[in-house]
Amino acid sequence: MIYTITLNPALDRTIWLEELKPDDTNRIIKEEKYAGGKGIDVSRVLFNFGVPNVALGFVGGFAGLEIEGLLINEGVNFDFVKISDETRTNIVINTINTKNQIIISAKGPHIPPFELTKLIEKINNLDNPSYVVISGSLPEGLKPAIYAKIIDIAKSKSATVVLDTDGDVLKFNISHRPDIIKPNRHELSRVVGREVKTIDDAVIAAKEINKMGVKIVLVSLGKDGIVYVSQNAVMHAVPPEVEVVNTIGAGDSAVAGFLYAKYMGLEEEEALIWAVATGTATTLKPGTALATLEDALKIKDKVKLRYL
Repeated sequence: MIYTITLNPALDRTIWLEELKPDDTNRIIKEEKYAGGKGIDVSRVLFNFGVPNVALGFVGGFAGLEIEGLLINEGVNFDFVKISDETRTNIVINTINTKNQIIISAKGPHIPPFELTKLIEKINNLDNPSYVVISGSLPEGLKPAIYAKIIDIAKSKSATVVLDTDGDVLKFNISHRPDIIKPNRHELSRVVGREVKTIDDAVIAAKEINKMGVKIVLVSLGKDGIVYVSQNAVMHAVPPEVEVVNTIGAGDSAVAGFLYAKYMGLEEEEALIWAVATGTATTLKPGTALATLEDALKIKDKVKLRYL
């Protein structure tokens, strides 16, 4: 079973305007709500691809109930810890005339120790986890060491651990040797302490992280695809040119595409191609909708892979 863990999920309120005008009334043309958060996005795509999984994390208040209701309606399995504080709501503004996307991300709830303990109990009792995906930012009250604790528990159960986070949280937890990390070039730059501009820069930085005990580093580069670096292979896969309408969830979709391929028993090359195809497919979806298997299949054969 694949489990995803999102400690700071969000209700994504996505609205469309003709344009965003200062000092004037901006009337909403269309509005939708999505269950958001990096691990939840991974779970949603995996479900779209027919891969059994369970989403874990914290939810609370009206927004938390909305997230659960949206996931129930989609068919996504979850086992959240209910918290006393309110789950955050993010605002995503799409302007039709200028084709801009403005993301207003809320801070998130405060998690007291007793609620954290409930989550750790759930993770300690996971049944035969094959992959554990730990994604996103930390809510207030939690420190980077919580991810280290989750990594250690998952590895003690022989699970493959995927870590997708940023900044000091990522830097701190690399020493606990997650099996796979998926930074973008900016996140990778913050880990190694220098700017990652080129493909070669990404490969060199990723190899440094390999030496720290991380088996696979997937560096997402937007329209330039993904660089895969392990001790056995270095590869670069590039998507076809597309007209991007949304960037939210693309990186999470890439993780899901990679895991889908591994779940299907495919080799690393095919897994990388699926990662790029799935991430790209999500960029073509409006709002914060996510790729389906059919979407990814339309792109997969157009992805170009080369060994470096």
